[in-house]
Amino acid sequence: MLKEFREFALKGNVVDLAIGIIIGVAFSGLVNSIVNDLIMPIVGAVTGGIDFSNKYIQLVGEPQATLEAARKAGATIAYGNFITIAINFLIIAWILFMLVKGMNKLKREKAAEPAPVATPEDVALLREIRDLLSKK
Repeated sequence: MLKEFREFALKGNVVDLAIGIIIGVAFSGLVNSIVNDLIMPIVGAVTGGIDFSNKYIQLVGEPQATLEAARKAGATIAYGNFITIAINFLIIAWILFMLVKGMNKLKREKAAEPAPVATPEDVALLREIRDLLSKK
């Protein structure tokens, strides 16, 4: 049983998946930084200084000044947080789309290259005979 598990765990696909997950987590941090530190300030400036990270609708309790306090008070809809996460998703989806598009283009270019055609055996034999006769 241990041998089977080791074979399963060390298969190429499982290792590739693990590497993909690790890279995905690192990539997620990068995208979060791009959205929070670069894009959302620009969106805030365009919309008149709106800070989406602190936009919410408090459903119960007394009104609170911050999102965290509103969440502690009870049910709260954090639509600003949703907008930020939606932008994260769109950026990741766009980057992955462009990556897959590029990979597909490379595959098509590689497939378009004609494979070298093997010379049939009878033709090769006739060429040998021709070369031998031309030497005499």
